[in-house]
Amino acid sequence: MEPNEPEMAAEPPALRGRERQRGKGATLSDELKDTLEDLIVSGVMKPGARLDEAELAERFKVSRTPVREALKALAATGLVDLRSRQGGVCVARISLPMLIEMFQMMAVMEGLCAKFAARRATEVQKQRMSQLHDELTSILASGDHSRFYDVNQDFHDALYEASNTHYLAEQTRALRKRVRVYRRYVTFQPGRMTATIGEHGAILDAIRRNDPGAAFNAAIDHVSLLEDDIVDLIAALSEQDNGAA
Repeated sequence: MEPNEPEMAAEPPALRGRERQRGKGATLSDELKDTLEDLIVSGVMKPGARLDEAELAERFKVSRTPVREALKALAATGLVDLRSRQGGVCVARISLPMLIEMFQMMAVMEGLCAKFAARRATEVQKQRMSQLHDELTSILASGDHSRFYDVNQDFHDALYEASNTHYLAEQTRALRKRVRVYRRYVTFQPGRMTATIGEHGAILDAIRRNDPGAAFNAAIDHVSLLEDDIVDLIAALSEQDNGAA
């Protein structure tokens, strides 16, 4: 993957909107960090893209100080590399061995969330997951794949909420954010969305039956990258590399 520049929209409405509605305690660097984070995890600013401090300051009409602070904060989360091999600051890349390891850890963490959800989820939380599952089924039938990806994120967020944990849910969200742009490649592989519906159904069924062991296993099976998924992921990333060359 060799994008040289982040993809820049003509205007940054998300930042301006946040500035207008900024609550007490939020700083300009906080708002800029959130905006850049959204652009990175959504794949608009791609792994390896250069993040020039002066260009970002000009784009968002701010001084370089909040840009510098925002980039440092993003580096602390692992989304930005302050000392890339190309020199300067860029959106962080993740090596394939580490990426696969992160997915494997993601599987265990989501498994634990499902396990606790089977023990602790309220009826309201179960209903929320069921509604999202039904919505995903309808979206898949309509062929709106981008919408499917977004609602799939909502389903997993609902699972974390249903675990009724604090540290586990927080860390699971943080890791999911790190791999989000890469996970899109797996999600959009042929047949993966259809498989997702069945896998979500297995997780929901176990949670409804208050079966922690089955919920844990179903969530791990859903998130784990099996051999074919790994091959598909590598092929997708290689295709992007060739297209950017």
